[in-house]
Amino acid sequence: MGRSYKTDAVVLRSIRFSEADRVLHLYTLERGRVNAIAKGVRKTGSRFGARLEPLTRSALILHEGRGELHTVSGADIISSQEQVRADGYALAVGQIGAEAVLKLFAEPEPNPRAYEGLCRFLELLAGPLERAPDPQHDGLGLAFQLKLLALSGYLPHLDSCASCGTAGPLAGFSPSAGGAACAGCMVASGGFRMADGAIAAIEGLLERPLAPVALAPDAAAGALRVVEETYAHHGGFRLRTLQPS
Repeated sequence: MGRSYKTDAVVLRSIRFSEADRVLHLYTLERGRVNAIAKGVRKTGSRFGARLEPLTRSALILHEGRGELHTVSGADIISSQEQVRADGYALAVGQIGAEAVLKLFAEPEPNPRAYEGLCRFLELLAGPLERAPDPQHDGLGLAFQLKLLALSGYLPHLDSCASCGTAGPLAGFSPSAGGAACAGCMVASGGFRMADGAIAAIEGLLERPLAPVALAPDAAAGALRVVEETYAHHGGFRLRTLQPS
């Protein structure tokens, strides 16, 4: 027969399903990743429509039946993120962060720190941003992704060579070793060189509280490559939202 339960949730992705329904990929406080169906939500006048838009945070009532998809039976908005969705740059940064959560926390296991971080990320997106030339290099988005990597167990090792342990100088990053690397280990492990100051900038993003931040172009490029290569080597995926359009 199943049962109903209440949960605080953020809509990470919304997919059209049949003529009037949507399948929602949710990240919830109490259960982690949950997939649900919102029936009739695409009909004109649906009472749930605006409450289940991507990036919206809502208090949901879900019904857990026999299948994989839970059913949305109630929704009250906590934070609509309408302002973010109306800003193309902020929306793109938000979609990158949402997909990172979707990929890194794919199991129905609660992680309150990840959920709280996601909510804080969305709050900051609605405020003034330090805009980069493109959303992929946004300092807030990169900081959020690095913190998610740390929470999911993929924290890059940055204070010495991740391969041989030498204190430096550190020349680049080795995805296979999981961190910064000296020149010799970088070449031997197939890593890549990073600009001066890029590793220190990444350390700063990890150590400071999440906030909008302006990054030098070389530092942003280095942080983006570290994030992407860590996803690929240790997670086995690449984010669709980080690929060239």
